[in-house]
Amino acid sequence: MVGTMHAWHAVNRGHEVVQIERESEARGASLRNFGQIWVSGRAGGEELETALRARELWESIGERVPGLGFRACGSLTLVRTARETAVAEAAVARPDAAARGYKLLTAEEARAVNPALRGDFTAALWCERDAAVEPRTAQLALKEELLASGRYTYLGGREVREVTGTASVRDDHGDVHTGDTVVLATGAWLGGLVRELAGPDLPVRRVRLQMMQTDPLGETLTTSVADADSFRYYPAYAGEALDALNAGQAQAPTAAEHRMQLLMVQRRDGGLTIGDTHEYEHPFAFDTVEEPYEHLTRVVESFLGRPLPRVRRRWAGVYAQCTDTSRVVHRQQVRDGVWLVTGPGGRGMTCSPAIAETTADELNW
Repeated sequence: MVGTMHAWHAVNRGHEVVQIERESEARGASLRNFGQIWVSGRAGGEELETALRARELWESIGERVPGLGFRACGSLTLVRTARETAVAEAAVARPDAAARGYKLLTAEEARAVNPALRGDFTAALWCERDAAVEPRTAQLALKEELLASGRYTYLGGREVREVTGTASVRDDHGDVHTGDTVVLATGAWLGGLVRELAGPDLPVRRVRLQMMQTDPLGETLTTSVADADSFRYYPAYAGEALDALNAGQAQAPTAAEHRMQLLMVQRRDGGLTIGDTHEYEHPFAFDTVEEPYEHLTRVVESFLGRPLPRVRRRWAGVYAQCTDTSRVVHRQQVRDGVWLVTGPGGRGMTCSPAIAETTADELNW
């Protein structure tokens, strides 16, 4: 998605673009995510500004490209205990709370916003600015719109192997592509040419996660949903209240072992995308394990007050994250006319339009 958004901005500024993709179509983190445009948990300052700008861009692009499935659904983070509520209260007291659309709702108010939540919780942190798109089809929809411009060429099933000169690369078919700028938006692919160009000290790591998707729920989940464990993984919630939560209320053992939070989004077909876990140590496991899925099922069912529909898909994904997690992205000139843009972490889907716009502005496209 980061690469496609760079193509989007370049084409819309009048340039011709050749997009080279390793697979026939994108198959990495750009598809294996929640499709959330997630403003609520972003750190104040540059990260929040990037997310808010990206939210504006997603909405405007969604008006042009209905296939994105953009919807301004907002999110509810559900809380049950006094310590969890204190973190939500601290979030609402932030000076940038209005920009995020934060509001603390009672359980009754939250159910009025999202009637599918008939289970057990005491309050909810509402974030009006959160939104969602369809991750499995968004990149394809953007590609179709770009192709219609007449200034965009998509070359799938090719891999860039060599920088041959200023803004010039050779792919594994032996073809050389030369332009004014080359952007290497390599996602979690950090070896090979990336290592050669950026060196062994590239400040980016890989993170693995597990997720699942259900059959249709049979009713509308009007917002994205998170649990209070998500407070532990997003910088917006850092502070004394979160410290008290971490010190006085342990995560469930499975959630702690797999560094878990609940995030849940309904897809256009009615199914639920549910996750996730975080694994940082290499080498990653090649298999998925059941305990995280069982934990997520229990949490979701407790919030919905009903059994979860049949799980029809389970998967793992890997994304690239700056080792300095306060950085929105790693953007580096690695050769004349050649830029590496990677490492947005879990912000990739949310922030990709603004990340690409910043590249375009900095390079005077």
